Amino acid sequence: MPECPVKKVVVVSDIHLAEKEERERGITEYEVIKNPCLRLVVKFFRYFIWNRDPFSHEVLLNGFLNQVEDFDYLVANGDFSCDTAFLGVSDPPSFLSAAAAIRLLKEKAGHRLYATMGDHEIGKQSLFGGKGGLRLKSLEQTRIGLGIEPFWSKRVGSFQIMGLASPLLALPVYLPETLPEEREEWEQIRKDHLDQIYSAFDQLVPEDRVILFCHDPTALPFLLEIAPLQKKVHQIEATIIGHLHSNLILRLARLMAGFPTIPFCGTSIKRITGALNRAKTWKQFKVTLCPSLAGIQLLKDGGFLTLGLHPDPSTPPSIRFHALR
Repeated sequence: MPECPVKKVVVVSDIHLAEKEERERGITEYEVIKNPCLRLVVKFFRYFIWNRDPFSHEVLLNGFLNQVEDFDYLVANGDFSCDTAFLGVSDPPSFLSAAAAIRLLKEKAGHRLYATMGDHEIGKQSLFGGKGGLRLKSLEQTRIGLGIEPFWSKRVGSFQIMGLASPLLALPVYLPETLPEEREEWEQIRKDHLDQIYSAFDQLVPEDRVILFCHDPTALPFLLEIAPLQKKVHQIEATIIGHLHSNLILRLARLMAGFPTIPFCGTSIKRITGALNRAKTWKQFKVTLCPSLAGIQLLKDGGFLTLGLHPDPSTPPSIRFHALR
């Protein structure tokens, strides 16, 4: 009897494609910062450390698509646009950027493409300036316009791979960024999402192995609220995250795990420090970061991952990082 082949899964995250409309806006992050000293610090950080030109990623996406071959599945782990209005894809220019990224990925992978939601699809307040936030219309556009569902699950041999919506899981953190009149509906949507995950883990048998795809690790501690997951967390072989762009940021986050939450410097700082406060739980999920295609300016450490899923249940998944050529 012929041996079943190893299945190859390619993972890409934080594409941040900018079409013409978003590029013409420029870096709106500077515009919402009123304090000139803080604006200068942010410009310095972006130019030398984070991302000097956030609108130049089309060449990186095309380079990635030209480099990957012979795969069984392609997982895109969130953040497809630059979200220059901080409102997610309910903003027309942001939607056009995200839709262009999805279109290029589908041209490469077809029905083998699986995508998760990131915070840039749903909306998120600017780090400084407090503009924007989550919008229900962005969630609707993500689902209907981009075809990205909050939860999906795919059986691959003895593996069950699952895509989760980190903005919904981490809603208690993001709730201050929602519109007051939308909060009740957001909470119901989150409950429905938790029920889907509950059902998926409840149906696992002891031989199943799980690979999770979750854009923002802020969401991971909230998964432990789900009773079947608490009992079966040992069946999780790996959790692939994005959001942090570079393994340097992931290492710093692990070093700062347990950092106290700072509640008095705005919702963004509260959200970030709250995530760090609970980051010790990430270890249970066996977290691996898929960097952005660009990485960060300081290190130029961007790329993508490939996962090898072996049919033998005793063989752990192989995870490899690939720098863009």
